[in-house]
Amino acid sequence: MSRVEEIEQAIDGLSAEEFRRLAEWMREREQELWDRQMDEDSASGKLDALFDEAEAESQTINWP
Repeated sequence: MSRVEEIEQAIDGLSAEEFRRLAEWMREREQELWDRQMDEDSASGKLDALFDEAEAESQTINWP
């Protein structure tokens, strides 16, 4: 049995409250991983073209 299958089996045995707590932890963990990846991509310059495009586009908008 793979590690993921073991985890899935353990999750199936959780009470509703335990599952809710796990789901909340998973959402928080996913957000942490996303934030870390965005920070790394930004620091490495991978997002520079996207930032430049957004900046150029914002200058063409006629803001009130």
